[in-house]
Amino acid sequence: MATNQENNQRVTSTKTVSVYSKTLHPPALLSLSNLDRQCPTLMYLVLFYNPSRTHQNTSVQSLFRALKMGLEETLSIWFPAAGRLTFNQTDGKLDLLCNNAGTVLVEKVTQLKISHLGDLSHYNEFYENLVCKPVFNGNFFDMPLVTAQVTRFGCGGYAVGVGTSHALFDGPATFNFLNVWASKTTMRVDGGSELHEAVSHERGPLLVGFRRSHHQITRLHNNPNHPVTRVAAFDHLHLLIKQAASDWSLDSELMLGGCKFSEMASSSQENYTPSSFHVGSAMVESLKRKISHHACSSFEVVTAHLWKARTKALGLRKERMVCLQFAVDARNKMVPPLPRGFSGNAYVLASVCCTAGELEGASYDGIIQKIKEAKRSVSNDYVNAYLEALEAPQPSLPPLKELTMVSDWTRTPFHKVDFGHGEAAYASPLVSPLPQVAYFMQNPHETRSIDVRIGLIPQYLQAFSHYFLTKLQ
Repeated sequence: MATNQENNQRVTSTKTVSVYSKTLHPPALLSLSNLDRQCPTLMYLVLFYNPSRTHQNTSVQSLFRALKMGLEETLSIWFPAAGRLTFNQTDGKLDLLCNNAGTVLVEKVTQLKISHLGDLSHYNEFYENLVCKPVFNGNFFDMPLVTAQVTRFGCGGYAVGVGTSHALFDGPATFNFLNVWASKTTMRVDGGSELHEAVSHERGPLLVGFRRSHHQITRLHNNPNHPVTRVAAFDHLHLLIKQAASDWSLDSELMLGGCKFSEMASSSQENYTPSSFHVGSAMVESLKRKISHHACSSFEVVTAHLWKARTKALGLRKERMVCLQFAVDARNKMVPPLPRGFSGNAYVLASVCCTAGELEGASYDGIIQKIKEAKRSVSNDYVNAYLEALEAPQPSLPPLKELTMVSDWTRTPFHKVDFGHGEAAYASPLVSPLPQVAYFMQNPHETRSIDVRIGLIPQYLQAFSHYFLTKLQ
């Protein structure tokens, strides 16, 4: 017999519908870039909305109806989101068939109150019940690219859980999509104003071979005055793979093909625990005071601090090579820049590499200068070389604990997405295919502070917490 607590935590499904574009578009094949193809799985985010006095009488049914109609209108503009991935018959690579197959919207209810979940910034396994996760049967063509679920809590608040394929959107594109959907839903809820944003779905500028003819590429490779651009993210990853191959007696020649970042999690046998850390504005300013010669951003100083703390917590030998990689938006790095409202993946990885001993002894000034140099290295040539490097075969990667990865979400404040009941109390990402990545997010309640979500191996959690929060090196 179920206990009261079990009943309270139960989430009951009341409705599941397919949602289609209000305006149907002719079927079309959208060529994906190599950035889109890196990780063609759904990424999940849960937005929590506390009870609203203004809308306290709003039923879950009316909210569901408004969300559905808003999504139908949004899909008229963001029509690739209603499509399906398919394999190109010419080269066997994934592309996107815009075929109006639709998205999925689910309605659920629970007796649980949002307050029972405690601090929403900390990951809770219960959050997994707040998103719609279609079962992948091995056929991409059967998988929707967008799923959504609205869950009404016993307190009158609700959660909107969204899943978006990483082959479809990157972070900024997801943020724009949700804001457009929210504005159209808000019009249904309280007559709010509609958000009009430019959007561009074509990946043309990021397709290999689009920007340069074969003649130009050959001339570039043979021109001593214009050497081939090296992609530090791949070069450094190769160093770590060789290091791992030496440790594990792996066939290093096999490992040195391409580098498939999306398989790092699946190839690792480690269990990561999602952990959250609040970096308050006072801590950010304290870290910045360690920088004596140059101005730096909050992202740069917190990234430098996290890299030092994580590497120290792992207890690596001083001669071990360690690497920091972080995502850089290439939208304005291209020549010409990508069009406004570009909806595909436009992030590449910048990289810094040194030994664990060098990192431990380095000043914050020194590390931040290397981070700045890595940022500056991401040019039009770097992005093109990155895309071409992804053309290579991509075998699975071994576990690489020496690799620290950071993704900056502070410029995409998902908690500000308003479906008509005000901003979200919190926006929580679920565990990603790369659980060890550190995500930097805006805190909804404290200006200039950063919430860090990172996957850590349990045995290193206490040490990391000590070096990251307590022992400010």
